Amino acid sequence: MEFRDYEQFVQGNHRGVITTFQRNGAGHSSIVVCGAYQGKAAFVIVRGTSAKVRNLRRDNRCTVMAVADDWRSFAAVEGEAELKDYGSTDREAMRVELREVYRACGDRDHPDWEEYDRAMVEQDAVIVLVTPRRVYGMIRQG
Repeated sequence: MEFRDYEQFVQGNHRGVITTFQRNGAGHSSIVVCGAYQGKAAFVIVRGTSAKVRNLRRDNRCTVMAVADDWRSFAAVEGEAELKDYGSTDREAMRVELREVYRACGDRDHPDWEEYDRAMVEQDAVIVLVTPRRVYGMIRQG
């Protein structure tokens, strides 16, 4: 399957589970809010010091699984993660892209963008974009 076959599902279902890989090769799973952004699976890690970030900086393989609210349908995107943070991205570009990914992962604006911007800087937020290499899932109707 291609990402485009599941992209609409990922755009509309923001509950997600990601898997990164620990140093010993074991998977590390976390719950995230996810979405589709610029043809990739996307999410934001709000704490730049988290295990997810450490794992992805060492091994950029990642799986993002978006699930329906009833957990009966899902789309999984396996691929390589690109990480963007304030240390590697122009400050203004990062601010703008964090807002865009926020919208892509929730279909709405933040109620206070200035507060959001400050929090993302303070927490050393990281944008994660996963380029799809393998995509699979099950989307049930009704």
